[in-house]
Amino acid sequence: MVELFLFSGANVHIFFIIAKAGGEHRGKIYSHAEKPLIIGLCVDDSMVIILRPKIFSLYRLKAVSFNTLFSIFAKNIPQSKVYDVIIIGAGAAGLMAAGVAAERGKKVLLLEKMEKAGRKIRISGKGRCNLTNARPAEEFLSKVRTNADFFLPSFKDFSNQSTIRFFKKIGLELVTERGDRVFPASGKAWDVADALVRWAQDEGVEIQYHTRAVEIRTVVGRVCGVKIINKKGFPRNIESENVILCTGGVSYPATGSTGDGYLFAHRLGHRIEEVRPSLVPLVTGSSLARSIVGVQLRNVNARLVVDGQVVREEFGEMEFTSRGLEGAVILRLSRDAVDALIEGGTVKVVLDLKSALSEDVLQARISREREALEPSAGFGELLRKLLPKPLVAPLARELGISVSVPQKDIMPEQVDSLIYLLKNLTFDITDYRPFDEAIVTAGGVAVEEVDAATLQSKHIQGLYFAGEVLDLDADTGGYNLQIAFSTGHLAGKLKK
Repeated sequence: MVELFLFSGANVHIFFIIAKAGGEHRGKIYSHAEKPLIIGLCVDDSMVIILRPKIFSLYRLKAVSFNTLFSIFAKNIPQSKVYDVIIIGAGAAGLMAAGVAAERGKKVLLLEKMEKAGRKIRISGKGRCNLTNARPAEEFLSKVRTNADFFLPSFKDFSNQSTIRFFKKIGLELVTERGDRVFPASGKAWDVADALVRWAQDEGVEIQYHTRAVEIRTVVGRVCGVKIINKKGFPRNIESENVILCTGGVSYPATGSTGDGYLFAHRLGHRIEEVRPSLVPLVTGSSLARSIVGVQLRNVNARLVVDGQVVREEFGEMEFTSRGLEGAVILRLSRDAVDALIEGGTVKVVLDLKSALSEDVLQARISREREALEPSAGFGELLRKLLPKPLVAPLARELGISVSVPQKDIMPEQVDSLIYLLKNLTFDITDYRPFDEAIVTAGGVAVEEVDAATLQSKHIQGLYFAGEVLDLDADTGGYNLQIAFSTGHLAGKLKK
């Protein structure tokens, strides 16, 4: 049974409800874990209070005014802090959002379930942290692989040049390297993370470590707080009218990115686009690849071929490792390769080891090299003029020609086969590496359900998103961290 009394005072309507433990109303309101005998919630101009029968019996027969009722509530419940915004996840997006909100005078709580903020930043760029890319805006946006139009307002609000100025302002020296990639001058990713944490704390952000958010609490389509498990393992409810979800994706889960944000968003009615690894090594069953583990190639052209069609082409560096094919060009191809593999397509990576030379020019080059060699020189010596030493024997085997065969005995059709191999060294791609080896996550919260101008949810007032939890990802080269900084900066403004 539920008894309902309505009181009015000071233009505020009070609903006074008596409910048994576990009653139907209990799960629909904001409760105080510290005092389970009393549960209360303020919503707009209304206050809902549940007093369990034990406490209510003291006042059952009295006419209770608003002030009296409120004093009962205040007396029995310890006053917890109320924050203007709670940010879940102290990564790149979360730290930026927290600092921006605090700069604007907001009372900010930043929750981090790990022991340290910016864990993923600290290992990014092989420990150097490529924090953005200095390319012109149009070129930069062309590197955003998914939903670039949605990202544009965030980028206009806080561009790559804004990021460079920001880090210089907070005392971090930067250098720009080949490909317009921007790094800390120290070459240490930790310096980037530490600078962000210092800045956020200087602005007044409160950071709670070892604190896991387990629920974003809402009432009638509005955020009212977050339920957490604190470092002692106890549940607690923290009040706020705004929450920014910056939990990241599921890549590098050891850093704390375990997909919590997708579950929170889904529970609140948001659609989640299928998540899959991006910027990830590709797996091949090729015996040739296994025989050249450790070989690094520069200035190589790589084509991604799906079901016989070239779908993407990249130029740069790559490496053969025990995990498969890696390096910048492979990572940039991996986004499309993963999607094709998921859809059941036939996927190949085709390398042009002599991309600067046409087949005719390469033919002439081989002729000159042969003329300069002794007729009795082995085929391996000819290959050494064209390839890195570790590739000589493996490619000779691919051609079915012994390295010791005198080069004078090489037939024209064998030269043609050599030219074709140098221009079309092909590896069948059978799989991709798991999330814990991926740099970023593709997929995430569907951007159609988020306001691009504010990053606020279209379903829940006061709920914002920033960073990798959104369905946004880009090429390697500093672009993904910029997405985190730009969206974090916009979300931190708490625009309505």
